[in-house]
Amino acid sequence: MSAMEIRTIHANGVEFTYLALGDGPLALCLHGFPDTAHTWRHLMPELAERGYRAVAPFLRGYAPTEVPADGAYEGAALVADVVALHEELGGDENAVLVGHDWGAFPVYGTTERFRRSVAMAVPPVGALLAGFMKYEQLKRSFYIFLFQTGLAEQAAAADGFLEGLWRDWSPGYDATQDLEFVRRSLGAPANLAAAIGYYRAMLGATPPSGRYPKPSEPTRPVLYLHGAQDGCLGEHLTKDALAHLPEGSKAERVEGAGHFLHLEQPRRVNDLVLDWLRD
Repeated sequence: MSAMEIRTIHANGVEFTYLALGDGPLALCLHGFPDTAHTWRHLMPELAERGYRAVAPFLRGYAPTEVPADGAYEGAALVADVVALHEELGGDENAVLVGHDWGAFPVYGTTERFRRSVAMAVPPVGALLAGFMKYEQLKRSFYIFLFQTGLAEQAAAADGFLEGLWRDWSPGYDATQDLEFVRRSLGAPANLAAAIGYYRAMLGATPPSGRYPKPSEPTRPVLYLHGAQDGCLGEHLTKDALAHLPEGSKAERVEGAGHFLHLEQPRRVNDLVLDWLRD
C-alpha cells in the first residue's frame, strides 16, 4: 500500500487540503468536530485495498483548509462543498460517501450523487429533533448553547475543554493522538472561530448566507451507525432514524463505542461500512 498523500484542491470557492490513498472510484470521507481528516486513518487503507480512491478533506475552516471568504457555515454550504468536491475530484456514479458528526449532515443532502452513503453519530434531522429537548440530552449539548455566546472562543481555547468533550463523548478512549491533530487544525483563533461558526449557523445566531439552495432530502438508502455509549448524542435519538431515511436504509448499534465509534471500534465499523459498500 502506498503512503497517504496530502493534496489541495479548489472547490466551491474554498481551497481544501485533503488526505488521499488508493486509486479507483472516489470514496469521500468527512470528519466532524472537534476532529480532523486524520480520523479516517483506520478506514482509508481498507477502502484503498478494495479499489477505492479514499479522500478525506479537512472541512471548511479546519486548517490546513482555508477559512472560507464567504464566512458561511450553514448545512447548505457543507452540502455545496460536497457537491463541488465530488465534481472536482472526478467523482462518478460509482463514488461513495462516509460522514461522521458534522460530516454526516451533508451525507443526507447528497445521496443522489453517490452509489452508497454512510452516516455516523448524527441521525437524520427529523430523528434528532424528536428527542433533542429531553433534559439529559440538553445537558450533553451544553457546548452548543455556549457556542452561541461571546464566550465561545475563550471557553473552547481553554486548557482541557476539547479534551473534556472527547472524554465525555467517548469514555475510556485515549484521544491523545487525535487531540494533537485537532490542536494543529484549530490552534489558530480564525480556525477555532470557524469550527464554532458551524454551531452558530446551526441555531441561527449567524443568519444563513443565502448563497446556497436548501439541501434535498435523502433519496437513496443510507447506512446509519451509532455508538452504544455515545456521550454526545444519546442513543434514544436514533430510535426513529430509519423512519427518516429512504427504504432500504439500515441502522446499526456499535457496542463498546461512544461518539467516535470508528476510532474506538475500527474493526467492527470498517466491516459494517465495507459490507454496505459491497452491496
